[in-house]
Amino acid sequence: MTAPAAKPVAMWLFACAGMVVAMMVIGAITRLTESGLSMVEWRPLIGAWPPTDAAEWQRVFDLYRQTSEYTLANAGMSLAEFKTIFWWEFIHRLWGRLIGIVFALPFLFFLLTRRIPRGYTPHLVALFLLGGLQGVIGWWMVKSGFVDRTDVSQYRLTVHLGMAFAILGYLLWVALRLVAPRAPMSDAPRRLAWTTLGIVSLTVLAGGLVAGLNAGLTYNSWPLMDGDFVPAGALELSPWWLNGFENDAAVQFDHRMLAYASVLMVGWLWLAVRRASVTPRARFAANAMAAMVVAQVLLGIATLLLVVPLPLAVLHQLGAATLFSLTLWTVYELTG
Repeated sequence: MTAPAAKPVAMWLFACAGMVVAMMVIGAITRLTESGLSMVEWRPLIGAWPPTDAAEWQRVFDLYRQTSEYTLANAGMSLAEFKTIFWWEFIHRLWGRLIGIVFALPFLFFLLTRRIPRGYTPHLVALFLLGGLQGVIGWWMVKSGFVDRTDVSQYRLTVHLGMAFAILGYLLWVALRLVAPRAPMSDAPRRLAWTTLGIVSLTVLAGGLVAGLNAGLTYNSWPLMDGDFVPAGALELSPWWLNGFENDAAVQFDHRMLAYASVLMVGWLWLAVRRASVTPRARFAANAMAAMVVAQVLLGIATLLLVVPLPLAVLHQLGAATLFSLTLWTVYELTG
């Protein structure tokens, strides 16, 4: 398969990756507006149409009024207020269906016309299955919020977020292999690049725990956490290891420390790339990654200090996806 013949497949995969990033942004808005539990039913095939009359709106509202979120946090909510949160969750689920369609239909076309490069069909099948699994994980996450709580489980939310980033990384890696052949580089810092990607990924997952616990709404000071480097009460849960997953103070502290580690690793990798004999494309990727980590840290600090305003928080989520993508691109270029 020649490079020109493979290009349409790669462009399709890049487009799907863009849709996944957009899904992350929509998901962030859904989470920040507390909209995720507004749709009680899961109808993956026939649930793509919203309520169209007053009776149907009242039916779905009555279902929501039976949830713990309504009784514990939103008792007395009007139908008009319910519609606002319903639409964000509806858009979130609709966009997920659109990603499935945009992936499945071109895949069938490329498969039937034999335009998929040799050896890539298993990767595309795996991506399709991962997309379906992500839908199931999303519903599994939502279900956790229907019983005696007002939010979804931070564990399940983090799994859902992690799967989204895994799918994004897989899409980008396969697309890059199709259109961006790599040149061998004997002194490229490969291990350092992979380690950096691992730290950035852990920081993203820690951010999922912060979002799941609403931990960003506390300790809204920087560089210290309410006057302390390690906040008081960071180890108050027993057994001790629960603090890193269920204690607001510890979860935010961990995310901060991982963010600092990401900055250090990205800076180290950037310096190593500058000193190595690498391709211009690898050098450009590393420069873009280094610039993005600075922007992401500034976004994170501003989001924290301003107590998580919606626009900044959404930009911070977009920044995480961008930094992850640029770091993965750097890794790809260095592992030729």
